[in-house]
Amino acid sequence: MGCFFASKRLQRWSLMAGVATLALCASASALADFNRLGQLQNKGFAISAEARLLDAGANALLGSITPDRQLSPASVTKAYLAAAALNRFGPQHRFTSQLVSAGSIEGGVLRGDLVFEGGGDPGLTTENLWRLVQRLYLSGVREVDGALVVSQWRFGSVDCITTDRCNALTRVTNAYSAPLSSAGVNFGSWCVNVAPAITAGEPAQVGLCDSQTSLITIDNQVVTRPANSGTEISAERITDERGDVMRLTGQISTNATARDVYRGAGDAAETTAQVLTGMLNQAGIQVREPWRISSSQPPSSAQRLAAVDSQPLQELLLRIMNYSNNYMADVLALDLVEIPQAQLRQAGQAIENYAQSLPGHGPLTLYSGSGLTTENRTSAQGVNVMLEDMFRQSSLFPSFVAAFQSPANGVMRFIRRGPSTFQNNVMIKTGTLNQPFAVRAAAGYFRTAQGRWGVFSVMVNGNSSTPYLSWSEVLDPLSLDLEAMILAN
Repeated sequence: MGCFFASKRLQRWSLMAGVATLALCASASALADFNRLGQLQNKGFAISAEARLLDAGANALLGSITPDRQLSPASVTKAYLAAAALNRFGPQHRFTSQLVSAGSIEGGVLRGDLVFEGGGDPGLTTENLWRLVQRLYLSGVREVDGALVVSQWRFGSVDCITTDRCNALTRVTNAYSAPLSSAGVNFGSWCVNVAPAITAGEPAQVGLCDSQTSLITIDNQVVTRPANSGTEISAERITDERGDVMRLTGQISTNATARDVYRGAGDAAETTAQVLTGMLNQAGIQVREPWRISSSQPPSSAQRLAAVDSQPLQELLLRIMNYSNNYMADVLALDLVEIPQAQLRQAGQAIENYAQSLPGHGPLTLYSGSGLTTENRTSAQGVNVMLEDMFRQSSLFPSFVAAFQSPANGVMRFIRRGPSTFQNNVMIKTGTLNQPFAVRAAAGYFRTAQGRWGVFSVMVNGNSSTPYLSWSEVLDPLSLDLEAMILAN
């Protein structure tokens, strides 16, 4: 029965062909383990791997390599986060951000401070803030006799803990190291649009993606080159006495399309204050005093003036998992902490508490919900316990599995490799780290040739002595190993 579909397609062949098919099935069954992936151990890499069926009881195990070994899962951590959040909040939960004030409105003037109370929305964007400002305008407010106060009291000031995020406080060349805040917007990042000038030799045209107001300094050193000259743009956000500065260098061709460049901000709450101030000005709402940041909860006397809800949790998880968005993941993890002034280790412990409530899970250590640190530790067996538990929850599983990617159709192009059986029968979440050592991890679900469900988890960790590990070195053997398991069952 292991190769039922393959045999049925070949029924019209001769008897000899049928015998050959049975031989191939037996061969596939014999190779249905992690023998190919396991060869990475010969290069010094540590592996924890396990694959098993979800309907076979004691005979469920298909293959394993030290399945209880504790290794770094990198961004496979986000699968734990998604499971914990769905169990805690439910798929339709929304996070609310609001404008509140303890002052009264008299003749269009708000007598007091206008407070933006961040609701821990991992996906808060400028579109949400525009709606918030428009709703404030419709409430009749035209002037604020006070300051705009951005309140991030839910988390307070979040310690950076990882090298990437700590270095990013002063300068950064990526968006994934953005600082965290319960009041952050646009994933804690600045977006600058770069377009060619009409004439070659002129500076490129640059500006913020979401604002006509010059909220930060843009040091534009990008030169326009003749058509078809190629486009190469480097960007770095630095923070100095001017505040955040986006430094752009490189070139763009006259016939190139405009490019959006994202870099993490120096302070997520300050970025929100700058963006909101610009929007209030554009809406014709004057704020008399300079903005400020607060980690204090608004007074109980504060009244809601306008509010905006996030997307449902199940939609937030699509972006968190598909794009492996570290900012969104860690903000959502901080939302799991029930007390104010949350820190990342507490967020990790909240996810640990969820996982350790699952029978048979075993040890788990999480210092973040994103997996951006190699200090996170779990086992392939533990990951599979969590995956199976979510599979058994019929009300949560559709939202959970939808956040994984099909290699054939996923947004991450590097997983589009291996045989078609792997690409079309697997739903996968990957994890990647390169420093201080290489981590390549993958976990998810598969459907066998007979339509049975299975789970798999693989973690490959290097050390200071192992060579660079490319994804092809992991996915190529893994895809063949999983294909053999899928066809044999």
